[in-house]
Amino acid sequence: MPDKPLLWAGPALDDLRAFPVAARQLAGYQLSRVQAGLMPDDWKPMTSVGAGVMEIRLHTGTEHRIFYLAKFEEGIYVLHAFEKRTRQTRVVDIEVARKRLAEILQQRRRRR
Repeated sequence: MPDKPLLWAGPALDDLRAFPVAARQLAGYQLSRVQAGLMPDDWKPMTSVGAGVMEIRLHTGTEHRIFYLAKFEEGIYVLHAFEKRTRQTRVVDIEVARKRLAEILQQRRRRR
């Protein structure tokens, strides 16, 4: 079975590209695991964003996070990528991911 494609919501790809080199490399490795149907090494469900949304946790001296949704057959939706500066995820980051998830779900409904 071939890997699922990554489908980037909004500027998530540009945001990930702005990560430092070590975080980008680790993000690529973890996303490739998800594409192959495996779980990332460090993750948690993000039910505060939406059903099925997961968070990849990257530790490279600075903390980075990637929110994604892998439950649809067409691919893995990468909703948001950001640097985490506080212990708790900022409300603005959760809201960005919620908005992008809502847009994806609306687009999927229109395609049916």
